[in-house]
Amino acid sequence: MTTENHVTEEQLKAIENMSYEQARDHLVQVVQKLEAGGLELNDAMHQWELGEALAQHAQTLLDDVAKKLNEVQESQAQFQANAGTQGNE
Repeated sequence: MTTENHVTEEQLKAIENMSYEQARDHLVQVVQKLEAGGLELNDAMHQWELGEALAQHAQTLLDDVAKKLNEVQESQAQFQANAGTQGNE
């Protein structure tokens, strides 16, 4: 297998700069190409690797958002707990 069919550094950098929506939409296109069939093995492997990179990036973005939401919720809960006890001091 030649390296020309692997995801390039340029493609990886482009993926890293994508928003969640861009990565998701591009992933949908990759999946459609794979499902349509007719690709040569090397092209199919390239699309698969591209899809994996896109899916991983999208998941990382989702995980970051979930972490931020959890932090905000914990901060709000702590604030509410402290606000309820301030009048009792």
